[in-house]
Amino acid sequence: MSENANEMTGAEGVATQFTLADFIREQQEVYKGSGAFSSVLHSIALGVKIVSQGVNRAGLASMLGLAGSENVQGEEVKQLDVYSDEVFSHVLGRSGEFISMVSEERENMFQARAGGKRSRYVIAFDPLDGSSNIDVNVAIGSIWSIYRRVSDGWQVDPLDTSDYLQPGYLQVAAGYALYGLSTMFVFSTGHGVSGFTLDPSIGEFILTHPDMVVPQDGNIYSCNEANVRGWHRGVQRYVEEMKEGGNSARYVGSLVSDFHRTLIKGGIYLYPSDSRKPQGKLRLLYECAPLAFLAEQAGGRASDGKQNVLSLVPQSIHQRCPLFIGSKNMVARLEQLIADEEK
Repeated sequence: MSENANEMTGAEGVATQFTLADFIREQQEVYKGSGAFSSVLHSIALGVKIVSQGVNRAGLASMLGLAGSENVQGEEVKQLDVYSDEVFSHVLGRSGEFISMVSEERENMFQARAGGKRSRYVIAFDPLDGSSNIDVNVAIGSIWSIYRRVSDGWQVDPLDTSDYLQPGYLQVAAGYALYGLSTMFVFSTGHGVSGFTLDPSIGEFILTHPDMVVPQDGNIYSCNEANVRGWHRGVQRYVEEMKEGGNSARYVGSLVSDFHRTLIKGGIYLYPSDSRKPQGKLRLLYECAPLAFLAEQAGGRASDGKQNVLSLVPQSIHQRCPLFIGSKNMVARLEQLIADEEK
């Protein structure tokens, strides 16, 4: 990142803001041959802008209610879920860079509208995370993960599951959008984590959080303690330690919101498996893996309680996974307690 990443000087000496487009151009100069991937980032950013506008107008447009159906996860679908899925599917699909896509809202992979045999990437996304909080005006988000396809570029069928069943460390990019007081677009292409905030007056994303780093320790733990009785004894002990140590509990119940706070302030986010959900609730491919990629790019850590999330290989596109993510030392301590209980 150049020294003048936060602001650039115009021809008349007037400071101007460093935009996402500026950032992408700079990255192209540093990492040659990244032109095609730049169009991917522009496409995702466009989808985020459109969804952000829909979220902001949802109440006025009567889009807050249920859509009258369930998704493949067995969860009630909100109208904004459907809207967001359609936006990202359309915008990303016509970019030409993806041969296929996976969405939380759809049972199966689906072909990208403009994806051809030469398309180099696949994308998995949660179009609107935290939609259960829509009706109460809590910040929600979108999450996405990109892999380089491993299937034969000349095959007839573009829908090859092997393109998605790759360990998380093979992601070429991952990110999320946060729709709150402001709209943020946070992502990594494997060279650190950068955060951009949408300036609605000019319709551009502005670099506001360059080179994001997770503190190695923190004093915030984030989990739904109502489920504590069903958790692994090691996780229970960790929560007890947090309380005894005078740490603060902060839980929004919207994954992107809780992770965003953790990324900036440090701490740990916990979503363990329990007796009702022995495999966990969060989805590995388009929730856990992309956030784990971002956490590690920012110097943090992500675990399923026993191993690094990025080492896990999905067995299906909607596979679930426990998640412990955030400050490196806090996650390591949790892993130690789980291991101690299993000796």
